[in-house]
Parts: sequence; C-alpha cells; structure tokens
Amino acid sequence: MLYNALIRTHHITSRKKVAVLKRAADTYNCFVLLRTGGCPGIMYVEGRSADDVGSWVGTVRNLRYKDFQLATRPGPVVRERKDVAKAVDEPEPGVREVESVKEFGALMEERGVWAWWRRGMGYAS
Repeated sequence: MLYNALIRTHHITSRKKVAVLKRAADTYNCFVLLRTGGCPGIMYVEGRSADDVGSWVGTVRNLRYKDFQLATRPGPVVRERKDVAKAVDEPEPGVREVESVKEFGALMEERGVWAWWRRGMGYAS
C-alpha cells in the first residue's frame, strides 16, 4: 500500500532547501514532485509507509517555508483510474521538479490522483 500527502507553500526557490528535500526523499524512500521557481510552491510526496511520508513532511515543516500549508495529511493513496502505469504503482524514490502548475496537474492526472489534488489545492470542492 502507498501513502501520499500534499503541501502548499508561497514559493520554492532555495536550491539549498531543495537539496535537503532530495536527501530526505532518499532517506525516507519517497517519490517527491515539486513545483519550483515561483508562486505557488507545491509538493507531492508518495511513499510505502505513513511513517516515511510523515517524516518527509516533518522535514519540510522544519525548513520553515513561507506560508507552509499541509493541504492533505498523509493517508493511503486512492487511485481514481485503474489503468495507471506500473511505474506509478511502484514509484522510484527521488525528486522530480516541474516549473508550471499545468505540468504538475498533468502529472497528477497521470498518477491517477488528479481530483484528489484539485480538492487539496482548493480548485474543486
């Protein structure tokens, strides 16, 4: 079973903080997707245990990002589509960065969590 969480911040621009997030993703064996470079900063984390995801979220909290919001607490992943790729069901640990919210949303749709992400971001009720 996989677990995920979603975090919103004002922005993600510090390369030093991103390096800490990459180390934490490796340490806690988590897949992380970051929207960097501007407002808003978005972080999606997915891992094999709630403890790993929670520990990664704790690392983010300790970095004291401006306007840190835990949009969705760590919980089990519920795929909205059954036809997601095998690579999505067995994510490789590490960090992937994108520069636009549109690209981030497309990757959330690809992972089968698009409606969950939209609710977490406040785009849908």
